[in-house]
Amino acid sequence: MSIKQTILIAISILPLSCGAQPQARGDSVYASVNTIQADATPTDTLRLLFVGDLMQHQAQIDAAHTPSGGYDYSPYFEQVSPCIRWADWAIANLEVTLGGTPYRGYPAFSAPDEYLTAILGAGFNVLLTANNHCLDRGTKGLKRTIHQLDSLDVPHAGTYTDSAQRVMRYPLLLEKKGIRIALLNYTYGTNGLTVSPPAIVNYIDTTLIARDIEAARALHPDVLIACMHWGVEYQSLPNAEQRRLADWLLRKGVDHIIGAHPHVVQPIEVRTDSLTHQRHLVAYSLGNYISNMSARRTDGGLTLRMELVKDSTSTRLIHCDYSLVWTARPAQSRRKNFQLLPASFPQDSLPPAARNSLKIFTQDTRALLHEHNRGISEYLPTEK
Repeated sequence: MSIKQTILIAISILPLSCGAQPQARGDSVYASVNTIQADATPTDTLRLLFVGDLMQHQAQIDAAHTPSGGYDYSPYFEQVSPCIRWADWAIANLEVTLGGTPYRGYPAFSAPDEYLTAILGAGFNVLLTANNHCLDRGTKGLKRTIHQLDSLDVPHAGTYTDSAQRVMRYPLLLEKKGIRIALLNYTYGTNGLTVSPPAIVNYIDTTLIARDIEAARALHPDVLIACMHWGVEYQSLPNAEQRRLADWLLRKGVDHIIGAHPHVVQPIEVRTDSLTHQRHLVAYSLGNYISNMSARRTDGGLTLRMELVKDSTSTRLIHCDYSLVWTARPAQSRRKNFQLLPASFPQDSLPPAARNSLKIFTQDTRALLHEHNRGISEYLPTEK
């Protein structure tokens, strides 16, 4: 099956009146999303899952190297794969290139192709590529990354080999269970590197984004989601520009906003429109999903879940929650490879250094989110 066929077959995901003409929107207020409204008659529930940055530093590459000369990432996702597979669409930020050999970590990332195989094997089925590292191996690396994704029929958004490919594939349309989603993806920059035409990187530009939103509406999605690579690294609260841009995106008709880049978790808001009563989720940063970062607050991130239903009149966000995920590095876990662990992982099975780092990450993150989140709460993976 071709990429185009796969995306057309797979065209569905959220719903919220993003037709040819957007609904008028009123002021936003914060509200909790817990259960479906009593008057709702949903036909099916679509499950979405988002995570932050999938990175590949040199220590990760070295740890995954096998005596045969290949790379084994099988330990990475063993403890979290059931949570990923819960979703109909599991979406992650691929913050590395698949630029080929020599494989390198920071500052110019190029991950082994086996890393992509492991990501897909864990259950992720949509990847975002517009981020500040997408040009780490130049335009050639950008194109090879796209080729590798296309060769495995992976729907992706954010970078393109040329304008014809972007016109054909963007906005990315995803469809399942009768729910059709349009997915947008942009980055604030590419570390000073410039893409060589005809290749394209989606940069944050409100004129461009406004045109893309109009193009998305013409495709009659049920829901429009913008994934933004933005903000300031290592800052636990969104800055004024993130907030202004989030407000602008919602006014323009975007339904939900998922953020990345700061490498730390930032708060999540669920806003309810006073006129349409639709709920809009804004996640400013999901943090790192897996990396070799060890500074405080950078060694973990969030798994964000959303559930949507569609009835005869609209598609609605009926539930959302998040869980904490921490990266166990070999130096702490005493294992050969890196491994993602949910915050609920039995701590008495970890060595003292790993146990202490997991405790610090969960305490810091829960304190931040308890103070600043609006309308959303944490779940433990054992709950579902």
